[in-house]
Parts: sequence; C-alpha cells; structure tokens
Amino acid sequence: MATTSVRSMYHERPDYRVDLLARTNVITAWLGEVRLALSNACLIVDEQDHGLAVYFLADAVDFSRLEQIDQRTVCPFKGQAVYWRAAGGDGPGIAWSYPEPFPEVARLAGYVAFDQDEVRVVIGKGAFTGVRP
Repeated sequence: MATTSVRSMYHERPDYRVDLLARTNVITAWLGEVRLALSNACLIVDEQDHGLAVYFLADAVDFSRLEQIDQRTVCPFKGQAVYWRAAGGDGPGIAWSYPEPFPEVARLAGYVAFDQDEVRVVIGKGAFTGVRP
C-alpha cells in the first residue's frame, strides 16, 4: 500500500464546518437483515457540502460481520480513513473510521461510520438527559 499524504486544510479554510453532534437516539445500522451496529451514544457529523453521517462507537459495531480491507482515503478536514467491507464479500468498503483524526475533530477517534447508500441507518427515539453530552 502506498503512503498517502495526510494534510489538514483547516489553515486554508478556517470557515469550513464539520460539526459533531452527540445524540442519545437509539440508532441502528443494517445491511439487509443483518444488524451491524446498535447504540444510543452516536455522533451525527454535519459536514459542510456533505450529507449527514452517523458515527457509532466502535464498541457498538459487530465487527464479526465486517472485514478490514486495504483501502485508505484522505479527507482534508477529518484525516485518513480506514475501511471495512461486508465479511466474506469482495465488494468495496461500506464502513470507515478515522483512527487519528485531525485535532479539530479529535472526538471522531474510536467511532465508525457506514455508507448510507449501502447500509440502512435507522434513527429512533432519543432520551432527554437534561445535559449536553
């Protein structure tokens, strides 16, 4: 695998927004009838010029249903991503994470997102806690 240059663009685009929104909603990720993740402690990532993405704590993901692949991409506002595909498949990555995100989005470390064109993400009820997580 070739080394990918990872460089933050925040210094060139200080106006660019990547908002990390903690939610208590019960959120589930499904690949067909297979549950890949379930949590009530997700982050909704609202990135400028992108759709919303749901990030699950890694502990909430069933990694027995996934296999890591040798795919890497670089986001100039989040860092370098690693990928997983459906276990036993030969398709592209359907899940990713940022093991070492840029400081501006450091909270993404330890979270996994799913390609919402391939994986159905269902957002259920949230719990009122009275505090902002």
